[in-house]
Amino acid sequence: MLASLVLLLSTVTLSVTAFSNTVYLIRHGEKPSDGSNGLSAQGEERAQCLTNVFGPSSGFNIGDILAETPKSDGSRERPVETVTPLAEELGLTVDTSCDRDDQDCVADAVKAFAKKSSKNILICWEHDNLHDIAKALGVKNAPDYPDDAFNIIWTLQNQKIVSQTSENCPGLDD
Repeated sequence: MLASLVLLLSTVTLSVTAFSNTVYLIRHGEKPSDGSNGLSAQGEERAQCLTNVFGPSSGFNIGDILAETPKSDGSRERPVETVTPLAEELGLTVDTSCDRDDQDCVADAVKAFAKKSSKNILICWEHDNLHDIAKALGVKNAPDYPDDAFNIIWTLQNQKIVSQTSENCPGLDD
């Protein structure tokens, strides 16, 4: 009886987190050195670069973009500012329905999109939360995103981080 229950729970867990879309996780662009809100000039350059990295001719086949909900006081805007030029280029609206600390909301949004589309998903977030988002998407032993990096793309497939690559933005990631 116990073995049957364990098997049933394992199956339910797999079906809840399983999806075939590739998910790309990135950190928001660089922030101003004075701690103010928004992106620095380098961060704005990175946002423009992402139109080349993930744009229509890139082969990434992005169909959904998620970024954390900005606060009304202007804070937490960097993720959405980072991906807005790309979203405009792709004709998409950035989904900002999930709060910064709500990784379950992010996982639910990914699964909901995956039910209706085979296109891939880009998630841009504050780096401290990318580990928890990866775990919510089924990644066991997800690493921490490096504090000093703004250019790393985590590629998730079948509940695993299958690669960590650079965005290779000229002048930023040389």
